[in-house]
Amino acid sequence: MKMWSAVFGTLFRVLTFRARREELIAMNWRHLTVGLFFTWLAGMGRYWDNPRAEQLQVYGFGSVIYVFALSTLVYVVVWALRPRDWRYSNLLTFVTLTSPPAILYAIPVEMFMSRGAATSVNSWFLAIVAAWRLALLVTYLKRVPALKGVDLVTGSLLPVVLVIVSLTMLNLQHAVFDIMRGTEATPEDAAYMVLLLLTCLSMVLVWPLLLAYFFRVAELWPPKDGKDPQEISPDDSDPP
Repeated sequence: MKMWSAVFGTLFRVLTFRARREELIAMNWRHLTVGLFFTWLAGMGRYWDNPRAEQLQVYGFGSVIYVFALSTLVYVVVWALRPRDWRYSNLLTFVTLTSPPAILYAIPVEMFMSRGAATSVNSWFLAIVAAWRLALLVTYLKRVPALKGVDLVTGSLLPVVLVIVSLTMLNLQHAVFDIMRGTEATPEDAAYMVLLLLTCLSMVLVWPLLLAYFFRVAELWPPKDGKDPQEISPDDSDPP
């Protein structure tokens, strides 16, 4: 019981940006189990009131598949930056532990609000959860692989931007919005316009991010003999 209690303590510190580097590196299968549980729970909550949801989505497995895919993309992008202590299992565990905020999507605001008000509230939920989880990823990349400067910016933003741009090219932006909100989107939704704005912003950012990323990778590869990975600054890698 003490071990599982420690896992939930780590989860709380992760979500409040207080987990130290040593604690993040030491995460194990218990943390992954708890993280996958919350990922599955948030996935079911996101679709419980969506009549158009597929079976994988209704039973939460779509979200589980998503964390594996996102972790793989982040891992590959950051790996090329030659980070320290970079392990896929550790990254996957961390990504799953950022799932609890997504439970906000399960709140049935449509039941006690007008459609317009519910749309606004769901949009705020979307913005809060997205910003929260992105900030958590930035914190993790800053503490565990000790990324700094351009490496930190490209390592955290490029995977997210690539996902949005890829979905846009596949003409799936409508589906993304439905997935995140759990309700049927309409052209009049103000929040849908916010998503379109994010899509346009991603289309603009993807090119400078890719250029900065490839220039940085070209500087780091091939690795020079005797060159150590980036040094860790205690002030940057650990919370106060």
